Amino acid sequence: MSHFPDVEKIVYEGSESRNPLAFHHYNADEVVEGRTMEEHLRFSVCYWHTFRATGADPFGAPTLQRPWDDGSESVENAVNRVDVAFEFIEKLGAPFYCFHDRDVAPEGSSLVEANDNLDRVADALAAAQERTGIQLLWGTANLFSHPRYLHGAATSCNADVFAYAAAQVKKCLEVTHRLGGQNYVFWGGREGYMNLFNTDMKRELDHLGRFMHMAAEHADSIGFDGTFLFEPKPKEPTKHQYDFDAAACLNFIRAYGLEDRVKLNIETNHATLAGHTMMHELTYASHQGFLGSIDANTGDLLLGWDTDQFPTDIYLATRCMLVILAQGGLAPGGVNFDAKVRRESFEPIDLFHAHIGGMDAFARGLRIAAAIRADGVLSDFVANRYRSYDQGVGSQIESGEASFASLESYMIEKGQPEANESGRQEMLENIINDFL
Repeated sequence: MSHFPDVEKIVYEGSESRNPLAFHHYNADEVVEGRTMEEHLRFSVCYWHTFRATGADPFGAPTLQRPWDDGSESVENAVNRVDVAFEFIEKLGAPFYCFHDRDVAPEGSSLVEANDNLDRVADALAAAQERTGIQLLWGTANLFSHPRYLHGAATSCNADVFAYAAAQVKKCLEVTHRLGGQNYVFWGGREGYMNLFNTDMKRELDHLGRFMHMAAEHADSIGFDGTFLFEPKPKEPTKHQYDFDAAACLNFIRAYGLEDRVKLNIETNHATLAGHTMMHELTYASHQGFLGSIDANTGDLLLGWDTDQFPTDIYLATRCMLVILAQGGLAPGGVNFDAKVRRESFEPIDLFHAHIGGMDAFARGLRIAAAIRADGVLSDFVANRYRSYDQGVGSQIESGEASFASLESYMIEKGQPEANESGRQEMLENIINDFL
């Protein structure tokens, strides 16, 4: 039985096509900088927004039509949903998917029941992966939705909640490993605080560090060698989350000796909520060797929360791909569409339109970024802008030969610095627009 009977496999038809159910720019086999688009982009469909979102919001009831879902929290319904998901992903042509444990399997009334439910659905996921060749990019545990996590999970003031969270991650990590997951994500949805009057911040951070070391120890014990990924997010639902942005995450990773185990999964909408651009967060993580994967979405500039819209901005995709190409790719991470259709886009076909748009946008961003790199206009300008550090006193500064005393002597003799040069921001923005 087909759940999308009116949709054939989505194929590349080129930019002249007006078929809304075809790729106009994403050509999986097209080679860019020595790799195919599929290898560069490693697209992933997220299970939660795509197959579990209902369209409900704080002001309105669910709107999304999902005829395959009977509305129950039964394992049978969850297994049926697996067939829907893999039909969709296979027709879309995405090579990966990712999930939260509570998205794919119902929680049940106890930890034992939750684990059993997850195992039963994992059987169906494993069979679907074997049948289609679609792979698991990453798994993660939902440690934020259940009321037990109202004070957080690994940072909860309740040790029993910490213990429950550890048991939940243990199981999800084992299932991720069983399904061949290439990464495992830690998203601290409520790992933070609402009020410092009732919070021991140092103790909570110490607990989070201990939690991560336990996770690493268990991963080693079961032979899971995938990458651990932290996903920064500054707020919502917690007022101030400990994983506020890339810088905060990297500080935590280094402070607790996790440098060899953890990289970052950067999301656009989280970057903007932190007051940064996506390019800033990607660049900050990448130049320190910690950019592992991305969640491809965008926010609405007129709304101040995590709207998780599909990315269709070519400028945004280009800036992402400039950073990703510069570091040599994302593997074993990928480009995951942590995005959802609007509640007004309620028909199942809208899921295809949304993903096609995102995949085409990133394909265009990939091509444009490669053209910019081949031209050399940005790299040449930046190299020239910092040329004073290539010789003389600049070279001494970078090599460690200079000291405050030697630089004082240098400036006393020279008198004044060389005149500054324009940053040419507007010119460079015009040049980028020419490539677009």
